[in-house]
This record gives sequence, structure tokens and C-alpha cells, in this order.
Amino acid sequence: MGVLLQAFYWNCPSAENQQGTWWTYLQSKLPTIQTAGFTAMWLPPASKAANLFGAPSMGYDPYDYFDLGEFNQRGSVGTWFGVKADLIALIAAAHAASLQVYADIVINHNNGGDASEVNPIDGQTRWTIFDPVSGKFPRDWRCFHPSTFQVVDEYPPFGGMPQLCHQNPLVYSAMMDYAQRMIEEIGYDGFRFDYVKGFGPWMIKAISERRFVKPSNTYYKPFCVGEYWDGEVSIDQWLDLANSYNDNPVSAFDFPLRYHLKDLCDTPGYDLRGLLAQDTVMTTEPDCAVTFVDNHDTTQNAGDAVIHDKLLAYAFILTHPGYPCVFWLDYFNYGLSRSGTPNGLDALIAAHEHYAGGASSNLWADQNLYIMQRGGYQSQPGLILVLNNRGDIWNGATVQTQWHNQHLTPIAWDGYDQSRPEDKYTGADGTIDLYAAPRGFVVYAPA
Repeated sequence: MGVLLQAFYWNCPSAENQQGTWWTYLQSKLPTIQTAGFTAMWLPPASKAANLFGAPSMGYDPYDYFDLGEFNQRGSVGTWFGVKADLIALIAAAHAASLQVYADIVINHNNGGDASEVNPIDGQTRWTIFDPVSGKFPRDWRCFHPSTFQVVDEYPPFGGMPQLCHQNPLVYSAMMDYAQRMIEEIGYDGFRFDYVKGFGPWMIKAISERRFVKPSNTYYKPFCVGEYWDGEVSIDQWLDLANSYNDNPVSAFDFPLRYHLKDLCDTPGYDLRGLLAQDTVMTTEPDCAVTFVDNHDTTQNAGDAVIHDKLLAYAFILTHPGYPCVFWLDYFNYGLSRSGTPNGLDALIAAHEHYAGGASSNLWADQNLYIMQRGGYQSQPGLILVLNNRGDIWNGATVQTQWHNQHLTPIAWDGYDQSRPEDKYTGADGTIDLYAAPRGFVVYAPA
């Protein structure tokens, strides 16, 4: 499927000194992003947010869906990321660089209402009167839970913000119009849906199945991925509902795998057999798994972020099934790209794009050593990943591969010892001995 770049992190505009210019800043980075081999970018929420207390917002508290930085409201014309014209220019330039662009959209809740009112169903006062300057999607209590369309909301709210009732035809139509505008007018290619456990999966299904019209007058169905931050069983149940009779199946972020990878990186003595756990989206529904190591949420709390030996986790997701997502901070700020070397993200992205095809099979797993093979598919001939959890020695084993009398060469590696691993040759029976550096990895591919 390619490799996705999450092109932002929490408070990135101020951290990068790019308040109001993030869209143009991203455009300046497109040559690097394209050269690295990324195939898509996930952008932060573009709609005008509540911006309460005079502070700019990351956009996860939407106020006016149809203001992408063009109306003077909530304290500014632009959003924290820029103005509408700059967003459109960024997306056009990304397309010219053969990159797709996904919008982060928040359709569960709103914030920053212009006035409060009493909801007559439960007698509670909420800020549910919205009169946006765009003139589109004005709303009152009838657009939120509880509503005459659904008195009891079966889904959990988020952050105490008024929760939209998608059963109301006005809300449903506004969300469909919003999605249509983002694809057909602004130019996005897909959506990342925030906090999908807060509303019915049928809403995402309706958007994913819609046939939008691209400027070329061709019908288009968007890529869609939901953020369901929970265990594998709950995510699988959500996917089953969202994809039932859906001819454009949606994906989900693989949070369970991400926590296995955090243990791999940060828990001393982690047993590598845990990487074979069947409680991940990658193992149960690999075609629907968006795999990742960190994101804007997991890095807000220092105790939740991955801290040590992070490339071990990236070596895993960039060689295994799923749609891997690389985090902006890791690539641009933490120096893990290591361009021009075989020891970083650039080499792993190249391995993913050129070799990581076909089914995966485990060749070896014990507490300190993990070896996996991709079987190859079409133009991607396959690869082998070797992970060593020991911190003191090169560690390896003799394994049985699918290749016979085959020369295998290392194409990416890292560890406490960055010496180049030896080229290897399989025997007539496919056997080979493979080793990786202390707390390191090697990706081998057919020469």
C-alpha cells in the first residue's frame, strides 16, 4: 500500500516556529518526503476550531467545518496551520510529487458554541448554539445528543464536548457535504477519522462508499482509517460493522501492535515471542491494519511514548504486512531518517517499497531472537528480517528459507554495532545462518 507519513505532531506549529504557516512549511518539505519514498501524507484537522481562551488549537475541537482558513472568526482568518489557499497549494504540490493526502476529520463532537441553551429532553444546559460565519451548518440542541432522533446515545462522549447526533438528517447531510468538499474542492484523497468509538460505524461506511468526483471527472472512493484506541477484539468488531457489505473497506490503526512494539523497545528483557501475539489487527485483519510506532497522542505523555531503540519497532512495521505510518518527529526531528545510510528510516522505507511483498512467515522466535520472511509478490521479491534483543552479542540461528542456492544481501541494518552484516548464501535445501547486531536488526533481500 505504500508508506504513510503523519505530517504533524502536537503543537507542531509553535514548536517549529510555523504558527499559521504549517501548510507552506510542509510544501517546502515535499522534495525530501518524495525522495524518501513516502506515498501519502496525513495532515492535521484543517477546519476552524474553537480556539477557546484566545489560544490556537490543533483542530480536534471543531467549530466551523466549512472554514478552512478563509473567514475571520474565532480570533483569526487562518487556522494554526494556515489559510485555505495555502492548504490547496500544498495538496496540489503533493499530488505533483505523486503523494496522496489524507484529511484528519473530527465528526464526533464540536466545541466553542456561540451560546448555551437548555436541551428539553434532559433539562441540561450545553453550549450547542453555533452560528458560523461560513453560513454552513448552523446548529442547535437538536443536532446533538440527546436528540429527538436518538434520545439515548450508546457511544461514549469525548472531553465533555457536545456530541453530534448523526441520525439527524441535517447533521448527516452536513457531514456528507463536508466530506464531499474535502475530496472534490480541496483535493484530499482520504480521511483519518478521529475518535470513532464515539459514533456509529455506519457514518464512516456511508462516507467510504460514496462515489466522489475528482477534477478529472473520474469517480473516486477515498481511503479511510479510523482511530479506535482499544484492544484487538473491540477494533475487529468495529471493523466488522464498518465493512459489512462495504465495497470500499475502511482500515484501523493497530494500537495493540503498537503496545507490543513499545515493550520491544522500552521493556528490558522483553520476550520476542510476544511479537507473534494474535491480538493485533495485523494478524487478524492485515489488509485493514495501519501500523505505527508513535503519533501525536502517544507522545503527549512521556510515559506513553516509545523512548529507546525505536528503529527496532520501525524495522518491524516496515517489513511486515499492514500499511505502515511513520511519525513526523521520528523522521525529521529525532534524526531517524539517516538519509544516505543503511541504518535508518530511509533504508527501511526502501526495503518496504521494493521488497516487502507477499505473505509473512515466522522462521525463528525465542526470547532474544526473531526471524521473519516475506514470501514476495509480483515486483517485490520478498525479504527476511532478523531482530536481536540481546545487548551484548551478535545473535542468530540457522533457519529454513524459501530460497535455494540464493545470494542474500543486507539492505538495512542497525544496532549497538553498526558494522555491515555479511552477505549470505542459502544452501540447496534453503537453510542459512543469519545474525543481527546487539539490540539490532538486519533486513536481507535477494541479491
